[in-house]
Amino acid sequence: MSHIYMSHIYILIDGEEANSLKSQDVINKGIVRTFQNVELFKHMTVIDNLLVGQHRLLTYNIFSSLLLTKKVKQKENDAKMRALEILKTLGIDGYAYCYPINLPYGIQKKVELARALVSNPKILILDEPAAGMNDTETIDLAEKIKELKEKFNLTIIVIEHHMPFVMNICDRVVVLNFGKKIAEGTPDEIKSNQQVIEAYLG
Repeated sequence: MSHIYMSHIYILIDGEEANSLKSQDVINKGIVRTFQNVELFKHMTVIDNLLVGQHRLLTYNIFSSLLLTKKVKQKENDAKMRALEILKTLGIDGYAYCYPINLPYGIQKKVELARALVSNPKILILDEPAAGMNDTETIDLAEKIKELKEKFNLTIIVIEHHMPFVMNICDRVVVLNFGKKIAEGTPDEIKSNQQVIEAYLG
């Protein structure tokens, strides 16, 4: 959010202060995000987009890459297999060799989610995952997110305005109104909170 900055708050990741970490260091700690607006490489295939998402896991050096050693080939094959597995989990493996620019918006959102998942995150941050989706796509995405949480033992942080979606997938909810926290609790507690009702639920 623009013009809203931390004052005395600090962030800990695995017990380490993380306010000043660079983006790459955050990623290397297993903190991965998706974007509110789809940010795919539209003229690369879906599978290639997912391979880009695995760059932090591919540890070979530039010389091995140039020589295309046996180790490099094996790692790249493993990366491709993992990408296909994630796509299958999300039910979009049939689009692996398509270009995102030709895909429906709901599928593009799932591809972006898949790209985040292939990096093997510890914490996955989803920024407005239901934005721009119709009701059917939103319900399907909610079910997929719940499946992913269990399958990959993920901590998922969701930033979202779609209250039914939030109540469906979240164990704990923090509600902000104009940058100020007005409530925190379980979905049932949030639904009955008077401040939340006035601000969001009507």
